[in-house]
Amino acid sequence: MTFRQFRTSLREQATPKVAAVARSFFKTGPGDYSEGDKFLGLKVPQVRALVKQSDALSEDNMLLLLQSKWHEERLCALLIMVRRFEKAKQNQSVRAHLVKLYLVNTRCINNWDLVDTSAPQLLGVWLLTHDRTILDRLARSKMLWERRIAVIATQTFIRAGQFDDTLRMVRRLLGDQHDLMHKACGWMLREVGKRDKPMLVCFLENHAPQMPRTMLRYAIEHFPKAERLHFMRFRVLNCS
Repeated sequence: MTFRQFRTSLREQATPKVAAVARSFFKTGPGDYSEGDKFLGLKVPQVRALVKQSDALSEDNMLLLLQSKWHEERLCALLIMVRRFEKAKQNQSVRAHLVKLYLVNTRCINNWDLVDTSAPQLLGVWLLTHDRTILDRLARSKMLWERRIAVIATQTFIRAGQFDDTLRMVRRLLGDQHDLMHKACGWMLREVGKRDKPMLVCFLENHAPQMPRTMLRYAIEHFPKAERLHFMRFRVLNCS
């Protein structure tokens, strides 16, 4: 499939109804986190199906998609990048190049779904065997989406039984003001707890009073009711 055919296919499958739903779901109104984001009107399975036909696209084509004003084209680019990264298991230079492209284009990875479908699968996998100090730089960023990349990328470490970097990122981000970061950190803590509940409990005993309410609720979502109430009361008592 040529680049022109690829883009044409995206537009042929798009519908105004899906675009309207997406604009509402992703909060694109004035002052919202995705203010002004534009949607063609495709569902994620449609996008994924097209990505499977993208092997003939050049890197320049991929970057044009990544830098597009259309959300679905940026999603396509990131899924193509992940696909090429996964196929290059035996070629570290190709993988390193894709990670570099990813990191220099974070301004285009500007919604939570774009982060969540790429950070663990690409950056997280790379950092399993490479220096992880980039996470600290991302976590210090003024850009919301870079901070989200920093914590969501650690999902790959969690799946590998490595929890220290996740807990370190969450500690750094306890004071973050954005609700999407509260949800992201709470989600990653919950994932840690699925694999090592005592470690999560220890973390909560030390940090629950400083945790935003949403972050804590996400972290303890799978706890028995009595434990959930304990940590919510613990937070309130120590914040009062």
